Amino acid sequence: MWYMYILKCSDESYYVGHTNNIQERIKRHNTGQGAKWTACRLPVKLVYEESFQSENEAIKRESQIKHWSHKKKNALVSGNFKMLKALSGCRSVHH
Repeated sequence: MWYMYILKCSDESYYVGHTNNIQERIKRHNTGQGAKWTACRLPVKLVYEESFQSENEAIKRESQIKHWSHKKKNALVSGNFKMLKALSGCRSVHH
């Protein structure tokens, strides 16, 4: 099983990643060995996760969410699907 996860950092920012061992990965993040982003924003807390059958699926979802705004990630983490849907609307007009 593979996971896409979201961590909330001490500065209220989010970090999105993927792993096949979520508890070990979070432990590494909290010891400063997980990623440069989280290393200077400790401690981090797991606030969201999704599971996948393959690493490729987890990476695809991670990539999608990494491009989201803080507001949109917050809506996902808090389970506010109405807000998530509103924030998912098309932001550009095509002519």
